[in-house]
Amino acid sequence: MASPRVRQILLEVLTDPPGHTSTAEQVLDRLCAALIGAIPIDGAGVALMTSAGHAGLLVASDAPAAALENLQQTLGEGPCLDASREGRPVLLPDLARTGSTWSPGFAASAADAGVAAIFAFPLQVGAIRLGVLDLYRRTTGALDSLELAEALDFASAATTILLDLQHGAPPGELHPLLAEVADGHREIHQATGMVSVQAAVGLTEALLLIRAHAYATERSLFDIAKDVVHRRLNFSSDGA
Repeated sequence: MASPRVRQILLEVLTDPPGHTSTAEQVLDRLCAALIGAIPIDGAGVALMTSAGHAGLLVASDAPAAALENLQQTLGEGPCLDASREGRPVLLPDLARTGSTWSPGFAASAADAGVAAIFAFPLQVGAIRLGVLDLYRRTTGALDSLELAEALDFASAATTILLDLQHGAPPGELHPLLAEVADGHREIHQATGMVSVQAAVGLTEALLLIRAHAYATERSLFDIAKDVVHRRLNFSSDGA
């Protein structure tokens, strides 16, 4: 059963303005905005996660939050993936000092986006991974105990919202917001297979090639995959 605070958060973000029916994206946007107003953070984002990793961005409060999610999906590593895989919050109050856990470019790219501290909270029910709630600050600094408790309550509310989204979808179908992200994830899988053939490498190496190209060109993994699938980009040695 949800705590009184979680129920209060849900009531606030699920209540539509008079004469307006909110989309799922607008509800999650309101949750991020309410969280930014509740504790001293600068931005927030919600990403869809699967057992295979980062499946795509659902909402982001601003450009740095979106850049942070795209960076983690492109590199295939970062605090949100660790939080989802390990089923626990990953709290990085000073990314410059603790970001060496991942590839050398992660902390530098996050800093370029204006991110100095990251707090990632898994959204899951038991062993079922739904997503991650990522928070960031432009300056370093930890969450105190009350702020951490508030962030955890917002994560619980976000988990409930994601569950309700799918519960309200037609039988056998994904909710449109989740389906849009899932379609992009399928395109990445398709592109990986195509690059595997083009470059004569295994699937793991093919995905690494796509990630490296996305990172080097500062584009999203989805965009590179789409170019491969639509044959605008070829990874064969002759580019044919």
